[in-house]
Amino acid sequence: MENAGRPQQEPRRQTAAVQITLIGAMAIWGLNVAAVKHLTASFDTSLLAALRMLVAFLALTGIVLWKRAAFGGMTWRQIASLCLCGVLMVYLNQLLFADGLMRTTATNGALVMALSPLISALLAAIAFRERLTKSRLCGVALGFCGVAAVVLSHPGAGLSHAGVGDLMIVAAIASFSTGGAVVQRLARSLDPLVISWAIYLVGSSMLLAQAAYGLHDLDIAILFPGWWQWALILFSGVLATAVTGLLWNRAIATIGVARTAVFLYWVPVFGVLFAALLLGERLTLWHLAGFTAVMVGTYLGTRQQAAPAPSIT
Repeated sequence: MENAGRPQQEPRRQTAAVQITLIGAMAIWGLNVAAVKHLTASFDTSLLAALRMLVAFLALTGIVLWKRAAFGGMTWRQIASLCLCGVLMVYLNQLLFADGLMRTTATNGALVMALSPLISALLAAIAFRERLTKSRLCGVALGFCGVAAVVLSHPGAGLSHAGVGDLMIVAAIASFSTGGAVVQRLARSLDPLVISWAIYLVGSSMLLAQAAYGLHDLDIAILFPGWWQWALILFSGVLATAVTGLLWNRAIATIGVARTAVFLYWVPVFGVLFAALLLGERLTLWHLAGFTAVMVGTYLGTRQQAAPAPSIT
């Protein structure tokens, strides 16, 4: 009887480790928002996306060689699914998100992005028959309210009428979430490292082909505006895309796409915190309220339901 509870301890510890890792990854993504925004002043958006994804792919290639990941034994169906994930999670997501932000306000974009956990939960309910419990839905709602409090408290924030830009961001979120559901299915038989490498191989190749088509004359000044810009590209590509993307796919394989997506609420929260630390922006009680709501929402949206006690016969 003393060892009755031990089999469940390791999965719980593994889940807790994944959740802590995800919070760290979301902090990096929050910092990456500021980095990418700074880089848009030096690079065309399509070229910037292509360079970031290429750097991410090269970094993942280095990890694959270091880990000696095995690629053999994949079926044509798995290869087709990996190609689909590359199109959905990298190529379409990058293009739709960048073009959507150009057509809407930053406030609208941040709030629309906060719909991602709800979309992921609905996809998981459809694809994997996961229950939409009251606790999970309450966590999603609280997280969304927390993001709204953080975003709308920013000076000058305001909502504009919904338009093409908002719809494009919704499409970007749906594209990324759909790919995440496919990753969850693939992770049952493939290493998340192999999945991540294949996804960025497909997505970065497509983005590079499009960027090369748009460049009529290759000018070194376009590709190398300065050392600081390339330092930010390396940070964004290696750490904020390759490493955190790998952690994201490992989390999906461990706790599922719906529970993983709840952590996206932390991205705008960390974005605001870094803005306060690095840019001197003022924090208010609304930020504290939003932070608290995101914390509670994450707990409710990711906790596992207790298994029913076995009946005694």
